[in-house]
Amino acid sequence: MPPMQQNATRNFHGNFQAVGNRVDPQGTLFRLGNKSGYMDVEILNPQTGRSMCVIDKVHPSSTVLDLKNRFHKACPARYPSRTGLRMSVNGPLLRDHCDLRSVATSPLFSVYSEDLGRQVGWNTVFLAQYVGPLLIYLVFYLRLASVYDDATKRRRHQVVDLACFCHSLHYMKHLLETLFVHSVSDGCTPLGGLLKVCAFYWGFTCWLGYYINHPLYTPPYYSGKQVIPSLVCFLICECGNLCINISLARHKQTRNELTHPTSTSNPFTWLFTLVHCPQYTYEIGAWLALSIMTQTVPVAVFAGLLTVQMLLWARRRHGRYLRKVKNARRFWRTAVIPFLF
Repeated sequence: MPPMQQNATRNFHGNFQAVGNRVDPQGTLFRLGNKSGYMDVEILNPQTGRSMCVIDKVHPSSTVLDLKNRFHKACPARYPSRTGLRMSVNGPLLRDHCDLRSVATSPLFSVYSEDLGRQVGWNTVFLAQYVGPLLIYLVFYLRLASVYDDATKRRRHQVVDLACFCHSLHYMKHLLETLFVHSVSDGCTPLGGLLKVCAFYWGFTCWLGYYINHPLYTPPYYSGKQVIPSLVCFLICECGNLCINISLARHKQTRNELTHPTSTSNPFTWLFTLVHCPQYTYEIGAWLALSIMTQTVPVAVFAGLLTVQMLLWARRRHGRYLRKVKNARRFWRTAVIPFLF
């Protein structure tokens, strides 16, 4: 046997024996019971199954993000923001804040790397999601000549002004919450996700903004009897949504995931006793009120699609609460609508 091959065979058996004794080649003891020793992580290509890199001397308290950073140092072309790691080829992506000790079953384990493509921060996603509709709607409200030809001098109905006020208030509130209330994650999302979100919100804003601000727009059938109650309902839901988001942000600061936010002396938070996701309840109520106030098909369609999406989000949150939160079932809470779903 050639000398180089003998040395490679000797090193391989030495490493294997060290792992079997839970000791690495440098003499560091592996303790699988509490995972207090170092680990070696092999990063594989999901298409070929071949090894791309081996990250050695990884402490179990390290996070997935730490592992991505070390992977980037070993392979500079693999940026942490574009890299997704999975325990299996078709498994879920590991979150950046996840500790390796919670997913590792031995001091030697493998993960699969995936290029997620160009990424954008969540803060950028939310700002684009809310700034775009705010500005686009104002373009139609001003009735520019390039949009409505020469019919810009026609008198607006009062409900058109109220609709612009409500629409602008809604997105300005979301912008202020994004900047000052919510703790936006430092993670990233694929650029395609941003494009989908912008296409949905911006596209529907163009549709409903064009119809509501059109010079030939017809006001609601019952006029003030329909507009005023809807306006009051909209304002109540917006205030309720703001109060709930502030309560959720304060509760998140406590880092106590085993309890559910409770109601306070603020009446808008009393909905916590009936549903797990009152922020979605108020959001749905606001858009339904706006659709009744304007009596237009685009707003009704948009409100319906948002309702379906929020019911799906609330269902997942509801399931997590029932699994994690103490005494979650005791209050007979539902997901979004009290006593239903």
